[in-house]
Amino acid sequence: MRTLYYLFQTAVKNFWHEKLINALTVLTVALGLMILGAFTLITLNMDLSLRQWAKGFGLIVYLKDNMTLEDVELLKEYFKKDKDIIEVNYISKDEALKELKQTLGAANPILGGFEENPLPSSFELRLERRALEPLRIKQKAEHIRQIAWVEDVQYGEKWLSSLNSLSKGINVIAIILGSVIFIATAFVTYSTIKILFYRRAEEIETLKLLGATRSFIMLPFLIEGLFIGILGGIIGLFTLQGIYMFATSKIIEFLPSIKGATTSFPFTAYLLPPFTGALMSLIGSIFAVGRIRY
Repeated sequence: MRTLYYLFQTAVKNFWHEKLINALTVLTVALGLMILGAFTLITLNMDLSLRQWAKGFGLIVYLKDNMTLEDVELLKEYFKKDKDIIEVNYISKDEALKELKQTLGAANPILGGFEENPLPSSFELRLERRALEPLRIKQKAEHIRQIAWVEDVQYGEKWLSSLNSLSKGINVIAIILGSVIFIATAFVTYSTIKILFYRRAEEIETLKLLGATRSFIMLPFLIEGLFIGILGGIIGLFTLQGIYMFATSKIIEFLPSIKGATTSFPFTAYLLPPFTGALMSLIGSIFAVGRIRY
């Protein structure tokens, strides 16, 4: 226990003694984690927006005019058996016309030129979130079009494809950026620890002459690397949180409709940056001391 306390005390003393170079390294780690955290939040918000939008997404199935009530019920039961469909709503011709008149408002007299109701009856099918893959929905729409009673099937194909592509693109960018920042942060810590090691060469030589083991000499540098990562993670976290809260409050002020489509900081988000920073810096420190000759 005394040995561990001494190693920890030595790491703290050395960290403070080389406060300038350590401060620069901490700020570099904080900046990297802040950028990584920003892209993570963008990815989470994109996923949340997709899920929010998915709640209202579905297929509109337009029916032929020669359908009987029995045919409608049979088709309704058919849709209910589909595991991808979570809600089935039937809209008759009269209900469709009523909704259109309400939508047109003062302009609804233009419908007076029609002797008969020109609108078809339809089914509105709401889908599971997991089913919102462009190819999967396209195949499902084509399959429904083959049903004898169906006139046409419509859905936001282009919008869905664009949103899906954007979401996947951001995920890929986040993974690549995360890997680059991880390597860069580890390298920065690696360089710092290596520099600090050589700057304490005389002190280390003295410890060698006194019989200190390799691990006894190296452990303070690993602990110092942990300090760098943890402090960088904490600074990056709270800086990012401040920027994020300010930005979202301003965006919501101008676009109140997106209030429910933004995510807040979960509890795990407060633990992840310090842990990630510590892991990155520890890996860099291990590589640094491992390549130094004892």
